[in-house]
Amino acid sequence: MYPVHDVDALLLIATTLASKRRPAELVEIIAAMDLLQVTIPDEARLAEAFAHLGKHGMISAGESGFSLTEDAEKVMAEQPKRGTSEEKIFRVRDDLSAFTTKPDHAAVVVTEEALSAALLAHKTSGEGAGKNLLVPKPKSDGDKQRPGQRFRKPLPAHKRKR
Repeated sequence: MYPVHDVDALLLIATTLASKRRPAELVEIIAAMDLLQVTIPDEARLAEAFAHLGKHGMISAGESGFSLTEDAEKVMAEQPKRGTSEEKIFRVRDDLSAFTTKPDHAAVVVTEEALSAALLAHKTSGEGAGKNLLVPKPKSDGDKQRPGQRFRKPLPAHKRKR
């Protein structure tokens, strides 16, 4: 599957995150891209990435949204869970360039108007009072330890030697 762009890898990772339990809508894919803390590409590049990945059989479109195909799930299952977003994009892009598919699948057509509406809906949902479930939990200070874990008295010496 050559050539592969960063947008293709980003779209595949975001679709993986957004479609864990059910097919993902465009707004959910955009929210997953935002969760990865990378800049969201413009509508034209995203529409091209949808068509490119659909043509190579990596993303399928249904009535309820977008999901990964079996080939894409195999590629994403091999990816490590940890690492920065840039490392993940690099690994997925590398694996996609080495992956061979038959490019006779139907292209997934997503209009730029639908993508701009999804981007606008994602921006307005972040400004509202609603809770976005794709936002990571805030980390605690880490200085606090659980009570009782570090403040126990050590055992007397004669009981430890047994």
